[in-house]
Amino acid sequence: MENSTNNALPDIRHTGVFQAPIQKVWEAVATPEGLSAWFMPNDMQPIVGHEFHINAGPYGMSPCKVTEVDPPHRLAFRWGKDWTLSFELKELDGKTEVTLIHSGWSADQVTEFNQPHTIVRETMDQGWAGLHQKLGRYVEA
Repeated sequence: MENSTNNALPDIRHTGVFQAPIQKVWEAVATPEGLSAWFMPNDMQPIVGHEFHINAGPYGMSPCKVTEVDPPHRLAFRWGKDWTLSFELKELDGKTEVTLIHSGWSADQVTEFNQPHTIVRETMDQGWAGLHQKLGRYVEA
């Protein structure tokens, strides 16, 4: 593997509890309509091995592949050449704890656009903080 573990950077993790039933949150992270509503346009299907694209606007179409589907608790997919995006859902009395994990960071690597992971990770971490809140607003509406 080209990812040398000693230069791995920590995963981006955001966790929060949303006032929404787990099934509603699952549909927001595991369907193309749900994901498009708070993240980016896509043609994802919650089927392991399904290859799809996220429309990342100025960055173009990002290739992805679903790697894990365990409804309504966990969904993960590869994003681009380095990253994995995971959603972990936990039911709490009609509410849902949602953990979003963006992994695959390494100090040695650059993105498809030649940006060092170290710089992109910082920007993405802030971006995900906002997106996590946006997801919350979407499922609580």
